[in-house]
Amino acid sequence: MDSALENWFQREILPHETALVRFLARKWVHPNEVQDIRHDIYIRVLEAAERKLPDSPRAFLFSVAHKLLVDRVRRERVVAFDLLADVDSLNVLIDELSPERQATGREQMHRLSTLFRRLPLRCRQVVWMRRIDDLPQKEIARRLGIAEATVEKHLMRGIGLLADALYGGADGRRAPEDTLKRIGFGRGK
Repeated sequence: MDSALENWFQREILPHETALVRFLARKWVHPNEVQDIRHDIYIRVLEAAERKLPDSPRAFLFSVAHKLLVDRVRRERVVAFDLLADVDSLNVLIDELSPERQATGREQMHRLSTLFRRLPLRCRQVVWMRRIDDLPQKEIARRLGIAEATVEKHLMRGIGLLADALYGGADGRRAPEDTLKRIGFGRGK
């Protein structure tokens, strides 16, 4: 590592180490892994900084931390919306997020989390595996021991129920297909 990058890291990143470790300890369910995660975050930050120094080092550090935790959650197949839902507790992007956007984001995440937990179990599993884990329908079918057509049925039902709850009309009508596609829920791979 060249000395300019090392100086930047010591000046812009290391002063946030205590806050980073507190954040990780609050968000990660395995306290014995916090120091390893911190190390992985520093590696990612340095690798990115070698290409281009971020404009907002603190926000970048916590963004990397958040993404790394999301990656680990996905890898471990942990279903924990609460781990990702509390945007306010990040307390690092204050300069970039207005209070109104934070409140709206928290409300939307809370509502989606609540609705997601209300889905029937199989729909919830299929939607999670397809939209969060990004698994192909064929792999989901193999893992759950069901037909691929059944995976698609559960996926469309789960997404339809979420879309109805989030965007459907007061008369209980289903959200139109283009609405489902607009919010990122097209047909599976």
